[in-house]
Amino acid sequence: YVAWVLPPLMAGRSLYTVVHSQHKSWYSWVLTSLVSAVYSFGFAQQAPQLFINYKLKSTAHMPWRTLCYKALNTFIDDLFAFIIKMPTMHRLSCLRDDVIFVIYIYQRYAYGVDSKRANEYGQCEEDGPLPEPARLLASSDS
Repeated sequence: YVAWVLPPLMAGRSLYTVVHSQHKSWYSWVLTSLVSAVYSFGFAQQAPQLFINYKLKSTAHMPWRTLCYKALNTFIDDLFAFIIKMPTMHRLSCLRDDVIFVIYIYQRYAYGVDSKRANEYGQCEEDGPLPEPARLLASSDS
């Protein structure tokens, strides 16, 4: 649904900036519009994972290595966003990544990894008790 909403919003934003903002040329306007579209679609690419985690109440499909890679990537992006002079849109994009990463970390803590759920390769961990936060959430739901 996010991908359906973003194109009209991006078109509206582009039309708004062509009327109300000052650009050096049409090329500058096109380039700015395309860059803001890339940043917006980056959000559209990351947001569905949050909804999947919420609906499944599990993060079994998000391996720890992937989360570590995202943490490293987020840290490096933040470092360069504060050190190097760059456009505000890119800094907002880094902030967006930080917010999504914090939500990922919270979901990993709150939902835990459902060891009974098969991962993308069809493998399951051994049957065992749920992690403590997930057990508390499961007991409060019933």
